[in-house]
Amino acid sequence: MNIVWTFALTVIALAMAPARAGHAPGTTIQSMPDTLETRLALSAMPPELRDAATVYVLDPANGYGLARQGSSGVACLVQRTVWELGDFRDDIYIPLCYDAVGTKTYLRVIMDAAALRASGTGAVALKAQIAGRFRDGTYAAPAKAGLSYMLAPVMRTVGPPDMQVRTMAMPHLMFYAPGVTNADIGAHPDLAAPGSLRNPFIDRQGIDEQSYMIQLVGDAEKARILADEQALIEDLCAYRDALCLAPMTH
Repeated sequence: MNIVWTFALTVIALAMAPARAGHAPGTTIQSMPDTLETRLALSAMPPELRDAATVYVLDPANGYGLARQGSSGVACLVQRTVWELGDFRDDIYIPLCYDAVGTKTYLRVIMDAAALRASGTGAVALKAQIAGRFRDGTYAAPAKAGLSYMLAPVMRTVGPPDMQVRTMAMPHLMFYAPGVTNADIGAHPDLAAPGSLRNPFIDRQGIDEQSYMIQLVGDAEKARILADEQALIEDLCAYRDALCLAPMTH
């Protein structure tokens, strides 16, 4: 989930749900209570699928650890380090769930990045190391089609127009599409016209292997997610003001 992905989707979020400003960040990640982190991670996928999902929670000093073993092959966590940025912050929160093939590929990269950060690897060196692992074949794109669930009511990451970290409600799905371009599917995403991004479009997340077809949920489905997850939204805001949605998001 890198800067290119954030560019496109944050524009939508800003148009559809203005974000509340956050505090000045640090570089040392704060741990979340395991129960809250688990709820946020699982909120990325449909409720009827959550009981069978595996969940990982972050120990900032060591990396991700298993919180709950599932049976479906789907694994969920809250991403706190975006390696593609080449910069560290303590206020990134990206809940996501990968299917079985994504867990073996893309999720592995996220977990390794967290472990490297915890071990003391700097942001610039971390970016170079992860990119190098894609080049030498240590990491690879999934060998078959699949998807990542990103249906959570709250996420916090960086994006335009001013390159600031923002808290937003932007539930969507990401289908694996390594090497696919917008031209291949006839898409014409326009950051200046967020409405154009309601249709499927390709987001290349730094490298061809991390290209995804993005599909936002509709307005009615987004409203239902926000209503159903109201307790989580309130608990996240109570935990940290950086995770509070703007009033009109509700």
